[in-house]
Parts: sequence; C-alpha cells; structure tokens
Amino acid sequence: MKISSYLCTLFMLMDELIRHTGVVLSVHGEMAHVEIIQTSACSACKAKSMCMSAESQQKEMDVVMLEKLQPGDQVEVEVRERLAWKAVLLAYILPFIVMMAVIAVLDFTTDWPEAVVGTLSLCAIALYYIGLSVFKHRLQTQFTFTARKI
Repeated sequence: MKISSYLCTLFMLMDELIRHTGVVLSVHGEMAHVEIIQTSACSACKAKSMCMSAESQQKEMDVVMLEKLQPGDQVEVEVRERLAWKAVLLAYILPFIVMMAVIAVLDFTTDWPEAVVGTLSLCAIALYYIGLSVFKHRLQTQFTFTARKI
C-alpha cells in the first residue's frame, strides 16, 4: 500500500467522534453545563470488583447545544478524535520537547551543574504552560464539545 493511502486512512480514523453520555445540569444561552461519567475501558468488566484498575470519574463541562436542552436531559457529548490528539500534543508532547531541548542546549553550551540545568528546564515548562493559559480563549474556540439529546 502507498504511504498516501496510509495517511488518508489515518486522517479518516482521526476524524471519528469520541462520545460520552451525560446529564444536563444547567443551560446558559447556547451552552449547557453537563455532567458525564468517564469510565475506563475495563470498568464495565464483570470482574471489576476483583480488580483494582477499574475506575470511573464524574466530570463537568460546558458544551455547545445542537438542539434545545433542559436541565435533567440525558445527552450524548461528542468531540472529534483529532481534537483529543491535539490536546495530547499541546499538554504532554510539546512540553516534553521543550524540556528536552532546553536540557540539550544548556548541557552542550554551558558548564552549569545539572541541578541548574534541570531547574531551568522546569522553568521553561512553566513558561510554556503560562503561554498556553494566555491563549486559553483562542484554544477554547478550537476545542468545542457538542451535545445532543439521547
């Protein structure tokens, strides 16, 4: 198979939706405040009482309503999978790259002690996350969750 067909298949898979069911807590204009129960893959297993890895978490989020909703409605919350991958990139992968780049540059260009280099790399990560928070409103427009009634 050609590389282009692999890439096409990958991008098609990344365009799928991630779905969770939830309950509408409140409605504000075109937005709804929804509580979802995020379950791990094994929480539905029949042996979960014997296993320590089964877990579920309640999360609250604001979502865009695709139709008129009322508090108490059962909804399905959706987000594109590619946005989830983008969030992983921004939250975990890029900070790791920043940290490693700072360590590499300082380690090869200076003779500072490792403690100083490590501290400066952690400061670089802190600056990275501060930069993300500055662009929080712009990022929120890209990362939208939608909800529709079940």
